[in-house]
Amino acid sequence: MTERARAPVRRLALPSAILADPMPAVRALLGAALILAAWEGAARGFELPRYILPPPTDVATYILRNYARLVSSGTYTLIESLVGFGIGALIGIACAVTVTMAPATRGIVLPTVMAINSVPVIAWSPLVLLWFGIGMASKIVMVAVAVSFTVFLSTVAGLDRVDPRQVALMRSFGASTFGVFWRLRVPTALPLTMAGLRISTVRAIIVAVVTEMLGAHGGLGWTIYQSTLTMDFISVWAAIFAASVISLAFFGIVSAIERKVVFWT
Repeated sequence: MTERARAPVRRLALPSAILADPMPAVRALLGAALILAAWEGAARGFELPRYILPPPTDVATYILRNYARLVSSGTYTLIESLVGFGIGALIGIACAVTVTMAPATRGIVLPTVMAINSVPVIAWSPLVLLWFGIGMASKIVMVAVAVSFTVFLSTVAGLDRVDPRQVALMRSFGASTFGVFWRLRVPTALPLTMAGLRISTVRAIIVAVVTEMLGAHGGLGWTIYQSTLTMDFISVWAAIFAASVISLAFFGIVSAIERKVVFWT
């Protein structure tokens, strides 16, 4: 069959593929709707106090009335997360490339990274707040530390997955060290590196919010802390919902980029 004859077949198959793609999103929306309905029914049916479990409709009403405040706080947290994510990703990838290209440094870099991350990241918060203040800088540092560790481990694992026989084959054809790295190691490591970046999106938001609760000038974590002090638990739920939306959006964007970049998996 000629290329011209095959073209209509592909055009006919395209709409069915497009129609099949939304199904996971539809199932996710239906699941979320069922959870919210059960939550609403339990909160109102058992007449639970609002400080224990407020109905979702009350939280939604609060969000609509305080939309500008939540957007401002969410933007503050998002900026911290994005900047820290970018810095942490660069540091993690750079360290992974260093220990791969210069194996002698592995005995120094790897123990240092493991020692820094042998305790929960949040345990470093008091010191980081003391060193960098309670502004954005301290939150960016905390997010960068959390992200760099995850990206470093995933990238190192990917770079080490290369089959030595493939390296030897490329060497036999005259490939340089950089050529082997760029044409073999990078494509091999890319799926794991992107997976580490995808996982780090959620970690970035969590670390930013928790660090804000310990000291900040703004952000969703600061909103949660202040609302807890004033016993305004509807505001706490609204801030948690905003953080969840940001985290899901961030995760979804990086996942979409991963599908475009790692197109062969």
